[in-house]
Amino acid sequence: MLGRVFWIVLDGVGVGELPDAPAFGDTGSNTLGNTARVVGGLSLPTLQRLGMGNVTQVAGVAPVSAPLASWGRLAERSPGKDTQTGHWEMCGLPLDFSFPTFPDGFPPEVLEAFTKATGRGILGNKPASGTEILTELADEHLRTGKWILYTSGDSVFQLAAHQDVVPLEELWEACRKAREILDGPWRVGRVIARPFTGGQGKWARNQGGRHDYSVLPPGPTVLDLAGAKGHKVIGVGKIHDIFAGVGVAESVHTADNAQGMDATIRLAGEAPEGSLVFTNLVDFDSLYGHRNDPRGMAGALEAFDRHLADLLPRLREGDLLMITADHGNDPTDVSTDHTREYIPVLAHMPGIAGRPLGDRAGFGDMGVTIAQAWELGGSLVGDGFWRELGAVV
Repeated sequence: MLGRVFWIVLDGVGVGELPDAPAFGDTGSNTLGNTARVVGGLSLPTLQRLGMGNVTQVAGVAPVSAPLASWGRLAERSPGKDTQTGHWEMCGLPLDFSFPTFPDGFPPEVLEAFTKATGRGILGNKPASGTEILTELADEHLRTGKWILYTSGDSVFQLAAHQDVVPLEELWEACRKAREILDGPWRVGRVIARPFTGGQGKWARNQGGRHDYSVLPPGPTVLDLAGAKGHKVIGVGKIHDIFAGVGVAESVHTADNAQGMDATIRLAGEAPEGSLVFTNLVDFDSLYGHRNDPRGMAGALEAFDRHLADLLPRLREGDLLMITADHGNDPTDVSTDHTREYIPVLAHMPGIAGRPLGDRAGFGDMGVTIAQAWELGGSLVGDGFWRELGAVV
């Protein structure tokens, strides 16, 4: 009998290139494995006990003979490698299209409409990393009050503004207006508000003020099905934004991984039976993968492992903990973009021995597993592994 679900997404922590990775320019990518190799090994004792070393080769994290969790790798069905596509697919909603990207910036029609709607001009309008674009344009933004607009290899319209120049509410309202404009051929997956502070070349992004404005999921997910059957869905971190609030009953906004895990640990003590606590930990992706910082990635992984050690004793009999990712973002890669990789799955239930789940054909196997356990019905896409966990005889 499944009690509660704690579903933790290590944003960007893939575990090896997919067979079609060369078509995406991602040959050789392995976010977790390459990070461990470059830094000379990782210390992840809790993840090791759960079986992360059984999922993929990780320097410093050896396989164990009796993992606490069932373990495997999931391939992506959808033709993408972005956050939305990954999360939607893991919830049983794969896509048969990829969101548009803008390697040459957004077209004049978009810029003209956005400038007219917001009353401010635009700087940038090109692919860039969040730190590089501030180094290049923040001083001019302070002088002119113009928006800093940039994109990436993902389908995103990112709008940066200094909080002393543009109040947070104005930035968020501008992003809402951009979301309305960006439709049809310009229908990016996410519009992202990127407030920042600081001065004299020392700029700091305000992660707590970030907001993502997503398109609506094109169909029901396991979150919708769970809510319809009376299960409480609690999003931690940017889950609410990724799903545009659809299927999420309660949201806990967080500024970083530490706050995300603190909230998850608190909810392990408070969430009622039948709850689904869905946590996204974005720092791996936003702070380290996109900045090609393997040492920062390693430190974040080891910090997560310490938080995980605090979470495990708070799980109850019948709870399911799933640890996974949504795509790769190899910090040793030549680019600063996401990478097309398998994602890990560690599925732990207190008192039940782990079993091998193998390499599986879709992220949606996780969402379908929840649907099987709670008998939610619906037509989610995936091959669930509820019985393989050993919780059902």
